[in-house]
Amino acid sequence: MSDWSAAQYLKFEDERTRPPRDLLAQVPLDRPSRIVDLGCGPGNSTEILLARYPDAEVIGLDSSPDMLRQARERLPQLNFVQADLATWRVPGATTLLFGNAVFQWVPDHTAVLQRLLAALRGGAVLAVQMPDNTDEPALALMREVAGRGLWADNAAVNHAARDELPSPEAYYDLLKPLASRIDIWHTVYNHVMDGPEAIVEWFKGSALRPFLSSLDATLAGEFVAAYTAEISQHYKPRFDGKLLLRFPRLFIVAVR
Repeated sequence: MSDWSAAQYLKFEDERTRPPRDLLAQVPLDRPSRIVDLGCGPGNSTEILLARYPDAEVIGLDSSPDMLRQARERLPQLNFVQADLATWRVPGATTLLFGNAVFQWVPDHTAVLQRLLAALRGGAVLAVQMPDNTDEPALALMREVAGRGLWADNAAVNHAARDELPSPEAYYDLLKPLASRIDIWHTVYNHVMDGPEAIVEWFKGSALRPFLSSLDATLAGEFVAAYTAEISQHYKPRFDGKLLLRFPRLFIVAVR
């Protein structure tokens, strides 16, 4: 898959930063010594961690060179590391592992979450948030468009959709044996969007990427046009012409 685009992701920075703020508000730590922002992206989540815990050592970790470039420009005083979460190991004395909208991209992420939580010392925290929106029209329409058109026989396009997340009960059974306390909840955001094109631009920075990355510029443009037309049919304008993008997210805070 091609690299992530920090500029595309940051087109909706305010909306994308609300979930990490909500996650951080439930972290039960006063003075963590070392924090690792897992999948730090362009540093927007890292910035709020630093603001809440200015005395902590805050490290950003991501697999994307472009995201890390943007994060380093944003927070040059911090240490940012390129690594793959599937194999990355927790450094000693880490007090908080914070993962905002990253684990849905990690293969076998439930096993990775178990491994990371098990590596923490008592009282340390694993806090994660993941989009739980595969049943929403915006995601279902990606799969529908992928199944028709000139790209329908493209194996990469056909396998580009994200898997559905396990249930909260499944996460509880996986993580509670390793945790002294665990909180799991959903929040549904209704993002106000300017129109169908805005919804498409949002997902160009996330879930659309795997569908488009294997297509040439012409086919990618045709895919986006077909997807935009479907979005226009399924998301109806409100009285002022705006659209509401319903976006459920799953939150987990586990204390070792």
